[in-house]
This record gives sequence, structure tokens and C-alpha cells, in this order.
Amino acid sequence: MMATMSGIDIPEGASTRAGLYVHVPFCSSICPYCDFAVTLAGEARRAQWERALLDEAVMYADCGFDFDTVYFGGGTPSALKIDRLTRVVGGLREKLQIDPEAQVFIEVNPEDVSPETARAWRDLGFSSVSVGVQALNDVSLGILGRRHTAEQARRSVESLLEAGFDTVSIDLIFGLPGQARSDWEGQLREGVGLGVQHLSCYQLTFHEGTVFGKRREAGLMTEMGEAPQAELFAITHEVLGTRGFEGYEVSNFALPGHRSTHNLKYWTGAPYLGLGPGAHSFDGVCKRWWNRSKVRLWQRDIDQGRRPVEGEESLTDKQRALETLMLGMRTADGVDLAWLEKRFQTDVIGPNADTLRDLEARGLISRRADRIAPTPAGMAVADALSRAFRIEGD
Repeated sequence: MMATMSGIDIPEGASTRAGLYVHVPFCSSICPYCDFAVTLAGEARRAQWERALLDEAVMYADCGFDFDTVYFGGGTPSALKIDRLTRVVGGLREKLQIDPEAQVFIEVNPEDVSPETARAWRDLGFSSVSVGVQALNDVSLGILGRRHTAEQARRSVESLLEAGFDTVSIDLIFGLPGQARSDWEGQLREGVGLGVQHLSCYQLTFHEGTVFGKRREAGLMTEMGEAPQAELFAITHEVLGTRGFEGYEVSNFALPGHRSTHNLKYWTGAPYLGLGPGAHSFDGVCKRWWNRSKVRLWQRDIDQGRRPVEGEESLTDKQRALETLMLGMRTADGVDLAWLEKRFQTDVIGPNADTLRDLEARGLISRRADRIAPTPAGMAVADALSRAFRIEGD
């Protein structure tokens, strides 16, 4: 029997319109740059994950959230067979309060896409799809350890567009060792030319413990320097901006009406619930918690009737103000400082008057009354921008 679990304590007046994230940890191979909670496993382990995931959902049935976005990420959600994915989607709708009109997102890999799978995902209710293209030439794909070809990537996008998804997005990675400006510019133009409505463009990072991280430590690979990385970042905004794509977040670009409503929850402090190994959750007020990342440990806790939480924290008003400012400096919408002061009962504008004038003079932020937002140059140093501010209070 599943143990009865208490709900989440949501303060009066807090939003209950939440996002649901479902982590699918399975991959057919692990990319050399990946530091996510992923594993190689066959159908038996996937069946165990399916059962445990739906049991975990039961543990949050009384959480008080109603979900208007659902995001299947990974890992490789498209690696799941359609019948398993159908059971998971149906089971989650039975156990949690998911809006019938919720926007449902799925990440897919090009090698899993065919006209048949594209139609099946669309029929299952997925409204938006993100394709892990990563590169649009075979040399770059080889460096990144991807299993598909550039031609497969192009065909996958074509199939998804024909299936009628509301938004088709592609992921691209820049900053590969030795990558030329012309190469990245050409890939951006080709990506737009495919007809997608959204692009996510990520800087290649060598994380500790990954294959690339170990190669760097051994002196076998070198990360691209900050100056050329900044140049490629600027090119991204230039190329996509002239083609109608708004850089609404550091790594994300969308045509009008195609922003990721789910990811916006992370950047605006909305509540979200994460299910699956390594998934993170936030109550929308001050409490954050995260699951065990090892699949076996995550499943063991669920089998024993307890939430598979590895850690949690409660943020102070000062911490929340700093986090809100940090996340806002990653988005084109920025932050309303007057609202920030009122929301967290802390002085922001006064102690940072000189900083605001300096950042505006350097072209890193724009300011209209009390709202500040990063310029493209500011987005390139978003983390440094947030560290420049001083927040009063405990």
C-alpha cells in the first residue's frame, strides 16, 4: 500500500497555476558533454520507471497545484515506446489536476522521429516539441558524439512541422573548439530556414565528470575562450533578431506567440513540480526541493512509500529577492524593482543607484521608470549583472 502523503503548504494568495516537469532518464547513448541524470536501460527498467513515476504522482495528488503546462524532458522522452508514453500521460492526468487545455511539451531526438511517431505524439496531446538537433553539419555532430546525421535532423523537423505541432523548436550548441564565426552563422540561418518557430542556443560547457570534462583535465580538449564565445553569442542575437526571433531569455529565441510557457515559470518564480529522478520542485513562495538523481535510489524510496526527496531548502526574503533579480536579468522582460521591493520588503533601488547608472551607461541594461532589463550585451554577462546588485535585509 502507498503511504498517505501530506500536501504542500501553499500560503494564502499564492498562485496554484503550476508547471509539471517529468524527467525521463533514459538514453540510447550518453553524450560526452551531458551532466544530466540519465542512464542506459532496457524495457524492464523502463517499465519499473513507469510504475514508480505514477506512484510518485499519487504522493502529490493533494498538493494543491493545478497544472497548466506539462514538460517531458530528459534524457530522451522520445525513446519511450508510444504505448508506454500513452500510459504515462493518461496516468498523470488521472492522478494530478492537469488542465484539459494544458500545453504539453516533449523533447525528442532526430533519430526517433518519423512521420508516424510525429503524428502519434501529436495525437497523444503534445502541443510543442523540442528537437535535440545540436548541430546542422556532420563534423560538429561527430565532435558532440551525436547519433544522428544533419540530414536526419532536417527530415525530423520536416516531419514534425507536417504533424501540426503548435510550436517546433530546435536546440543548437555553439562554442565547439575551433568553431568559426561563419560556421555558427550558417547553422543559425539554416535552422531558421527549416521553418521552426523557436530555437534554443546553448554554449558548450565542459562539466566536471563528463567525458569532455575529463578530456579537458587530461589536456586533450580546450574550451573556447570568453571573447570568441561572446562573439558567437552576439551573432546569435543578430542573426535571429533580423529574422523576427526575439531573444526572450539568454538561450531562447521565439517568433511572436511561441515563447515556452513552461520554461517561463522557472524564470518568473512560478510554482512547479518535478517528478522523476533528479527533478526539482518549487512551491512558488520559498520552498525548493529536489529528488534523488540515481534511478535505483529514487525508485527505492517510492517503493517504500516515501517521496524520493534528496534535499530541500527554504529561502529567506533576501534570497528570493536576489534570485528573482538574477532570473530577471536572464530575460528580455527584466525586473520591476519597485515591485521587487514591495514583494520582498527590501530596499533595492536606493542601495543600487550608482550601479544602475553605471550598468545603463555601459549599455548592459535598459531602464524605463523602475523596470530594468538586460540588453543583448547584458544577457551575455547575465550572471555578472545579478552579482553587481546589493540587496538589503536578512
